[in-house]
Amino acid sequence: MSNKYINILIPIIAVLLGLIAGAIIMLISGYNPIAGYAALWNGAFGQTFYIGETLRQATPYIFAGLAVAFAFRTGLFNIGVEGQLLVGWIASVWVGLAFDLPKIIHLPLAILAAMIAGALWGFVPGFLKARLRVHEVIVTIMMNYIALHVTNYLVRNVLSKQKDSTAHIHNSASLHSDFLQKITDFSTLHNGLYLAIIAAIIMWFLLEKTTKGFELRSVGFNQHASHYAGMNVNRNIVQSMVISGVFAGLAGAMEGLGTFGYAFLQPDFSGIGFDGIAVALLGGNTAIGVVIAALLFGALRVGSLNMPIEANVPNELVEIVIALIIFFVASSYIIKWAIGRFKREAK
Repeated sequence: MSNKYINILIPIIAVLLGLIAGAIIMLISGYNPIAGYAALWNGAFGQTFYIGETLRQATPYIFAGLAVAFAFRTGLFNIGVEGQLLVGWIASVWVGLAFDLPKIIHLPLAILAAMIAGALWGFVPGFLKARLRVHEVIVTIMMNYIALHVTNYLVRNVLSKQKDSTAHIHNSASLHSDFLQKITDFSTLHNGLYLAIIAAIIMWFLLEKTTKGFELRSVGFNQHASHYAGMNVNRNIVQSMVISGVFAGLAGAMEGLGTFGYAFLQPDFSGIGFDGIAVALLGGNTAIGVVIAALLFGALRVGSLNMPIEANVPNELVEIVIALIIFFVASSYIIKWAIGRFKREAK
């Protein structure tokens, strides 16, 4: 079995092991795992409405996963996706509330605002990493909290004065889709789904088919060799974090312009940016892998809401299952060792 197939098999095994471990925990806790997982499935795919909700939940996960995966592929660890998502959210909503323009101008402008906000929030750790060699993990973690409190301040002191902070944005800036809602029994699925698919294609094309993508991956693989080859290492580090921030900012726009259409009265961490790390790991830091992993996480999040109703199983158990899946993905070397041993014994 080639390494390519092993890399595909590892996340599948990790998911199965996570589900099995979750079932064992349900049994120990006195719950029926078959009923629990059946309720999970029905809550995610049992009706057209639930399928729409699963796709809607997967949309920001795709962007968050792409943000983390892009940084990973270029040798950086972006833990600040959550903060970049928040500033993207608030920037898109502010544009959606502040202006009343034709949709062909207003919606792209709101999305562009989210991209710029996320890019600026990614630029800071990228610049500090490139110029001062400050580790991006420390800076991005700290900037998550800065983003949280800055967005809190803006909601209370800017948006609330401009318009009631729970008021919806103008329809001209909304990602609302009558067509998608109609075919999914009026779920909250919106046009952001198309943008997420386009973003995944762009990431794949940029990293795999362009000279700039080769440079970014090369710098991530070996900075010293890239420097001797004539590449501008510092510039590529900054560009990588900026592009990662753009993806994260777009994840915020999906929530601000699509799912909710307004700013939080009191913003808090959404968790999507942190889940994006797990999505990227499970997806093997590839565009198609991120899309598939995001669909899985979307299904787990939406389906878990049905578990207490249909099977009397606490939906917190899904958090345990997700944590176990991440654990097994992170322990992929153990799975590789087990597969290698099985191959040797088979011979």
